[in-house]
Amino acid sequence: MLPLSLLKTAQNHPMLVELKNGETYNGHLVSCDSWMNINLRDVICTSKDGDRFWRMPECYIRGSTIKYLRIPDEVIDMVKEDAQAKSRNRAEMSKSRGGAPGVMQNQRGRGSARNSFNNRSTGVATGNGPLRPSANNHRLMAQSSKNRK
Repeated sequence: MLPLSLLKTAQNHPMLVELKNGETYNGHLVSCDSWMNINLRDVICTSKDGDRFWRMPECYIRGSTIKYLRIPDEVIDMVKEDAQAKSRNRAEMSKSRGGAPGVMQNQRGRGSARNSFNNRSTGVATGNGPLRPSANNHRLMAQSSKNRK
């Protein structure tokens, strides 16, 4: 379970955010981005000492200042269910395609030819040495040697 997928699922749910400086924010998650910056609504901020409280209609919290997030268990269960559903969908998709994901069937791999000219009539290139003549070249050489006599 990835933290950002958890936050995306937690939208419109209550949560507690503790910052590195000790302040806590209780509110409903409105949105988050890939840097874990979050927007909360109906927020109650508590000081580090716990002796002062502020009520705010909304607030923005920079992701790099967050120490931890406290999210209801129901949201975590929802994320687990979503992950299982996605894995089931991927398995069904791979079955419908005829193979496991990442396995190539009847497809070109890296370095495979795109056409049927792998064995050319003028010669076959090998990685171990020079170009060797093909069967057609043998015939041509045999005919030219007959013509020389």
